[in-house]
Amino acid sequence: MSDKRVYLFDSTLRDGAQTQGVDFGVADKIAIARALDRIGIDYVEGGWPGANPTDDAFFADPPVLENAKFTAFGMTRRPGRSAENDPGLADMLNAKAGTICMVGKTWDYHVDVALGIERQENIHMIAESIEYLKAAGRETMFDAEHFFDGYKANPEYAIDCITAAYKAGARWIVLCDTNGGTLPDEVERIVGAVIQHVPGHSLGIHCHNDTDNAVANSLAAVRAGARQVQGTLNGLGERCGNANLVSLIPSLMLKMDYETGLDADGLTQLTHISHLLDERLNRIPARNAPYVGESAFAHKGGLHVSAVEKDPSTYEHIDPALVGNVRNILVSDQSGRSNILARFREIGLEIDAKNPKIPRLLDEVKRREFDGYAYDGAEASFELLARRALGEVPEFFQLASFRVFDERRWNARGELITLSEATVKVDVGGDRHMAVAEGNGPVNALDNAIRKVLLPVYPQLADMRLVDYKVRILTPNAGTEAVTRVMIESGDDSGEDWTTVGVSPNVIDASYNALNDSITFKLFRHGITAV
Repeated sequence: MSDKRVYLFDSTLRDGAQTQGVDFGVADKIAIARALDRIGIDYVEGGWPGANPTDDAFFADPPVLENAKFTAFGMTRRPGRSAENDPGLADMLNAKAGTICMVGKTWDYHVDVALGIERQENIHMIAESIEYLKAAGRETMFDAEHFFDGYKANPEYAIDCITAAYKAGARWIVLCDTNGGTLPDEVERIVGAVIQHVPGHSLGIHCHNDTDNAVANSLAAVRAGARQVQGTLNGLGERCGNANLVSLIPSLMLKMDYETGLDADGLTQLTHISHLLDERLNRIPARNAPYVGESAFAHKGGLHVSAVEKDPSTYEHIDPALVGNVRNILVSDQSGRSNILARFREIGLEIDAKNPKIPRLLDEVKRREFDGYAYDGAEASFELLARRALGEVPEFFQLASFRVFDERRWNARGELITLSEATVKVDVGGDRHMAVAEGNGPVNALDNAIRKVLLPVYPQLADMRLVDYKVRILTPNAGTEAVTRVMIESGDDSGEDWTTVGVSPNVIDASYNALNDSITFKLFRHGITAV
């Protein structure tokens, strides 16, 4: 194993879910886990089995990952119980995860006050829990909660806790700066001391960002010898967040010459995966985010632009294309040809870089993004846009018109109900069809009416279903006249999910645009011939 290899552990789906205002659904977790797996993250933590219905549903049917190790989170056995009879350990073992990350106390103050047990009992809890999970065939790691506070208060006891975990067979001992109050020089000094007891190839770091030093602390730990780094996409997490993997990864690879599970292509996907997360959370990407923000390589007029045009390295610390970003000269936007080509490769579309259609497609993407479209979280719509530009997508149907109305009233039982009904006129194969359908809301009614027309012609749509539906207001100052962006995630019995996007001042029209792409993508992907 190379001493330059650093392993990446993503805890977005658990730590990130503790962010105020963030609520992952099962579909979100699946999409994010797959995206992390694709770029080369080593460990993807799915959540805490038994903690809530969402995590239980996710672990009951987790996504199949090709590169990453799917990980369950939990805690050491409870005081007064054996490992064999602890319900928390049982939940972790029952989860469909080959790796388990387990948290335990290493600060004597917490053992004395929070747990109220003998300090030696806490050490037994740590060792016995790890031995039990390891005997069950799980790769196990120990998150040493509040380790840096514990080390400062009682270094001997903190070391005893983590060495017990290491001797019990934990693959990784992860030192946690749980309240985010430690500074980089302290982290480097303490990690250097810990390595005298636990070797660096089994040592990890998990930092919170309460002093805005989570990334710096993580890099300091690696410099001192730690070889696993835990963090979240975009630094999500409770309070001020966690170490931001989107900043950590390029800093490790491009600045410090460490190896990770990402190759050069994976590195170019950082901007995309950062924006994908924001889109799934209905959040606006931070313009000034390091490496991946829209302003990270933006230059506005004057001497800076002149210098950049002569030598980009004057004001750019890396080539933005390395992380999938682009230079942005605000007085004259440069093309993102490399980005378009990278996205083509991602969807399996090989095209000559000199193809004259690429500039036109780039202009179309820019125009649509100006109108409010976002393709980082809507890969299916992007693929259709690209393939339509190349003339590869047949026209399966045309919507001539639709009408939707809602009725809110009291029924005969005295219950307040809302009914939605949609009428559509759809052209298929030169024939016009009309259908009417009700639904659970206007979008569902519209979907049902369209399916009435299409299912007899395209029976392959029978197993297509809506997985998720999100709406974002793009012009909040416009009030109820605001432009809306709708993202629809769909799936079918093959287990494949895909996401499409639509934009319009009318939310139903925006929904139809996304729904149209979703249906078309399903038919196109399955090689169906247009009638």
